[in-house]
Amino acid sequence: MDSFFKLKERGTSVSTEIMAGVTTFLTMVYIVIVNPGILSQAGMDFQGVFIATVLASILATLIMGLFSNYPIVLAPGMGLNAFFAFSVVGGSGVSWQTALGAVFVAGVLFVLLSLTSFRYMLLDAIPTSLKHAITAGIGLFITFIGLQNAKIIVDSPATLLTLGNLREPMTLLTIVGLAISLILMAYQVRGFLFVGMLITAVIAWCAGMLHFPDSFVALPGGLSTTALQLDIGGVFTNGLYAVVFTFLLITLFDTTGTMLGVAEQAGLLKDNKFQRARGALMADAVGTTVGAALGTSPTSAYIESSAGVAEGGRTGLTAVTTAVLLSLTLFFSPTVAVLANIPAITAPALIIVGFLMMNVLRKIDWQDLEEAFPAFLIVVLMPLTYSIATGIGIGFIVYPILKLVRGKRKDVHPIFYVFAVLFFVQIVFFSH
Repeated sequence: MDSFFKLKERGTSVSTEIMAGVTTFLTMVYIVIVNPGILSQAGMDFQGVFIATVLASILATLIMGLFSNYPIVLAPGMGLNAFFAFSVVGGSGVSWQTALGAVFVAGVLFVLLSLTSFRYMLLDAIPTSLKHAITAGIGLFITFIGLQNAKIIVDSPATLLTLGNLREPMTLLTIVGLAISLILMAYQVRGFLFVGMLITAVIAWCAGMLHFPDSFVALPGGLSTTALQLDIGGVFTNGLYAVVFTFLLITLFDTTGTMLGVAEQAGLLKDNKFQRARGALMADAVGTTVGAALGTSPTSAYIESSAGVAEGGRTGLTAVTTAVLLSLTLFFSPTVAVLANIPAITAPALIIVGFLMMNVLRKIDWQDLEEAFPAFLIVVLMPLTYSIATGIGIGFIVYPILKLVRGKRKDVHPIFYVFAVLFFVQIVFFSH
């Protein structure tokens, strides 16, 4: 084991790696509750999505740990699941089977990109300010969804949106759950989101708002309701090219950015370069592709991996440990189903994760109009149009226009002009 994972070379031990894996697991396991809860709102079977979520996470994480030897875990990404459920299925009106087809096509393209150097060209073509804006916009979007699910924000005939009735039991419990998670976060409690969910569940049970199943555990159910249900033909029939590109784009740079950040924290970069990048990206590409076939939204590298690194995780053994623990959650589907069905339990996680994603806004130069205004449009239009793709598209269109007006056309990568034209065609001629 030492020679395989290079434990001594990286100054770690089996016990340290296992503890790091446990820590990472506690910080990211909330996704097995939140992800099926979100995708079930698109009409998908909760049980099928739960199994697909866990299996896709295990597969991608094992590939990362065994073949790239990094302490990085992967699972269906927050924001991408919301885009899948509320923008693609809810907004575009296509079936969830077609949306899975779009994820699958994006996954296949991701696999091909991972085998070539074109992935670097694609990443370099996108301005850093817009990358940060996309992350922040997704964060604002999923926070908005969390507030809506909890009915803290509700529809209004007069103002479109307004503050909900905070005295409603579920809304009040959400506020209490959010406060609990924030207190745990402030005191740096490991797995504060997951622990906050459990405490909120206990309060809900005491208040008679939650009824636990007869059995907390059960043998894993089947995947027949979601596996191999994807409709690839519908992707092209409905012209979901921008959707495919959005899935691919976000997964690619979000995963790359997270991997670089975690590897830097672990001291695993050599000459500021990410070694074995092809295998690491392939883990996500395969996870996304297989996950679509099983029945879930795209996988992504989790920044929560940094919690394990902080505990001393330096090798793929940390990731393998997390994958093993994830496999155990397959036997708790009755409990997960009950927890995910209570908005007060899942909404605080959406709100806080969204808040954490907004942190990147400080990296944008707000004094530079050409960089800042397109970034601003991306951030505000994602939640206002209820579409991540629309927010990205308009930002991508405005950015080169401002550069051209200021006589800085050479500051824009040639490929980016292609992106702008494609988004313009998609938004003007194929939207709605």
